[in-house]
Order: sequence, then structure tokens, then C-alpha cells
Amino acid sequence: MPCHYVIDKERRLVITTASGNVTFAEAMAHQDQLSRDPEFSQDFSQLLDATTVSRLDLSALQIRELARRRMFSATSRRALVANNPAVFGVGRMLQTYLDLAKAEEKVAVFYSRSSALKWLGLENDPPAAGQSG
Repeated sequence: MPCHYVIDKERRLVITTASGNVTFAEAMAHQDQLSRDPEFSQDFSQLLDATTVSRLDLSALQIRELARRRMFSATSRRALVANNPAVFGVGRMLQTYLDLAKAEEKVAVFYSRSSALKWLGLENDPPAAGQSG
């Protein structure tokens, strides 16, 4: 599966790493697995590192469906980092759908991990998600 995560309870952060070709089914499975994880709290923030994603096989309707699923709370911040312009654009589309739906969590898309960490209020870089969480 190209989506892995680590939960850093001390920082109240989910660190998700996606790589390769990510499909809608894989993104949904990741959300499902995370929501069932007893270590997960909706109040956590998220750093989604998509810098090694080569392609997102998601339609506009599927992106909207992912946005409709309320995984995080109003106090959460979710930062997506992408260096591929197409992946960055999909992240912006997700952000737009959440904005239009008046979702309470804050979402931002970045080309730089350091900018994302700063926006999340983190001084130190958390460990990468090296295993399925």
C-alpha cells in the first residue's frame, strides 16, 4: 500500500507518507485504517508527505468524496507537501472542496516540508512514516 502513517501522540500529529501511484481505493483504505486506530484522535493534526507520489488516480468526484469524510476536528491543521505540480494541484482541489463545504479543520498545501512544519507549529521535523500504522 502506498500510504503509511505514524502517530506521534506527544506532538498530537499524524505523519502520513504516500508514494508511487495512489488510487482512490488506497486513499479510502488509509482513512479507514487511521479512523480505526486506537491511537488516533480527531483532534490531532496531520502532515501528509506526498513528495514521492508520482500520480494520483483520483477523479474530481473521488476527491470530493475524500473531502466529505470528516476525519479531523475544528482544532486540527492538515498540511500536504508535494513537489509534483499535478499532486500539488490535487491537494489544492481537496483544500477547495473542504473550504466550500465549510469544513472546520484547516488545510494547506505546500511545496516545502519546512514551510508545512512551520504552519503546523512544529519546530523539529517529526520522524517519517516508515511503516503502516
